[in-house]
Amino acid sequence: MSFNERKRIKFLGLPFTFTKYFVGEEKITITAGFLNITVDDAYMYKIQDVRLTRSLSERMFKIGTITCYTGDTTHPELVLWHIRNSGEIKDFIMQYSEEARRKRRSLHTLNIDAEELDDQELEIIN
Repeated sequence: MSFNERKRIKFLGLPFTFTKYFVGEEKITITAGFLNITVDDAYMYKIQDVRLTRSLSERMFKIGTITCYTGDTTHPELVLWHIRNSGEIKDFIMQYSEEARRKRRSLHTLNIDAEELDDQELEIIN
C-alpha cells in the first residue's frame, strides 16, 4: 500500500501547486518545482515521531498537515503540507516506520540532558 498526494492550497483544498508526495512502505519522497525540480527522500526507519495538525480552514476542506520528525541530517522535520487523507497517511507512516525499524533492528533513542565531557572529566574516566 502507498499514497500519492499533492500539496494543496488551503482555499477549497485545490491542488494548484507543483509539489507531489509519495508515501510508500520504504520511504517518503517529496518532489517540488516546475522548472527546477527538487526531489527529497526520507527512509521510513529514520522517522521517529509523526504529528498531524489541522487548522479550521484545513478541517473545512478536509485536508491536514503532517510533520515527521526524523533522524535525517538533511530533513530533521519533514512536512507534508495540506494533503487529503491526512489521518490515514499519518497512521500509515507510524505503522510502517515502526516496521521498518524492526526489520533493520534499529533503535531510536533520545539523549535527554546530555552534556559534553570536558578535558578534566575525560582524564578522570581514562
